[in-house]
Amino acid sequence: MPDDTDPRPSSPDGEAEPPTRSQGSSAPADGGADGDQTQALAVSELADVLHGDDIAAGPALEPTIDNTPSTRAQHRRQRTAAKRRWTVILVALLVLVLGAAVALAVSDAVGHSASGPGGASSPGAATTTKPSGPPCPLSGLPSTGQVPARPALAVKIDNYPQARPQSGLDQADMVFEEPVEGGITRLVAVFQCNSPSLIGPVRSARAVDVQVLDQLSNPLFVHAGGIDPVLSLIDNANVIDDNVFTHASLVQNPSGRYAPYDTYVAASAVWQLNKSNTTPPAPLFTFSTTKPSGTPVTSVHIPFSSTNDNHWKWNASTGKWQLSFGQTPATVANAGQIAASNIVIQTVHVTYGPWSENSEGALEVQSRMTGSGPLTVLRNGVAVTGTWHRVSVNDPTILTDSNGSPIALEPGQTWVEIVPSTITVTTTGPTTATAAP
Repeated sequence: MPDDTDPRPSSPDGEAEPPTRSQGSSAPADGGADGDQTQALAVSELADVLHGDDIAAGPALEPTIDNTPSTRAQHRRQRTAAKRRWTVILVALLVLVLGAAVALAVSDAVGHSASGPGGASSPGAATTTKPSGPPCPLSGLPSTGQVPARPALAVKIDNYPQARPQSGLDQADMVFEEPVEGGITRLVAVFQCNSPSLIGPVRSARAVDVQVLDQLSNPLFVHAGGIDPVLSLIDNANVIDDNVFTHASLVQNPSGRYAPYDTYVAASAVWQLNKSNTTPPAPLFTFSTTKPSGTPVTSVHIPFSSTNDNHWKWNASTGKWQLSFGQTPATVANAGQIAASNIVIQTVHVTYGPWSENSEGALEVQSRMTGSGPLTVLRNGVAVTGTWHRVSVNDPTILTDSNGSPIALEPGQTWVEIVPSTITVTTTGPTTATAAP
């Protein structure tokens, strides 16, 4: 289905294709059998000496004493030879003892490395070290050491069936799902603490992006162009525009992907392009590990369209909400099913136009994300209903329950579902189904 236009040759779904780039016989180390045989011979020879067998190495001594000069000289030679043999044997014994000691020390060191603190074979030993630094501002999860000195990075990602499975979504702090023309949706994935090596496929911007991003402390915004009115909005927004049409060096084209679904970026490359910007974003939401009071919910259905028929199902064993399109699990490339700690369902008023987004005349979807509206927050297997409030696009969105108290989210990834008020969202509990506000 066509979904937008850009000033380039059109793709199968009507959108211009983003820029592309080319892809374009020695002895055993431990001594082996020869070393083992040498040690065995030395041990055998030493045993013979200790048993007196080695004295027969020289001429047999007569029981009678002969004090002639020649006999005395012969005895001296025999004693010297015996001393030499004893010296050789004692040296061999010393080598064996030292070798055994070294081997024991090495073995002990390896054993401590493998089974000591942090080793896999030690009972109760930790195999991984959990992050314990200050909380990441956009997810509430502990950072690794410290919060990275960099801004939020927002990437516009396609969500059309041919674009799936996407890359990098599993490492996003937040994901905004927004309705666009034709009943389909697109995603804005926001990264700060994590830095995926592949994010995409990247597609064009929409007017709603400005309202989403202006509350994220001047984020970097990666997108693949857009119609002129939208680009003008971005020019005047509180974002840093990293349009891949003007920053083609950011683009990767992984094998197995085809235009227009083959434009990807690495988070590190985008941050490097903006390396002078070292200010982390301010937190958007509050987080708490305390489970709130709410209505038990097992699943929620958000029917954007037949191609974006979202079903979020609670998985108590993982503590996550898992996404499916209809009955088909929604997956991330090389990362399994999409799963989030929080689902924020923000019901908004929408209008259409005045601009056409594609050659078929589909009008721009204008979502109003200031003021207030109905809200449902899903976390820890329960739904908390309330109201969202936002004074202006520069202000954060405030989530409050029916009593007016702030709603805290579970530390982890959050999906914000921007849902037109014309769509009925249904939540299912253990035994009943009810329509969300």
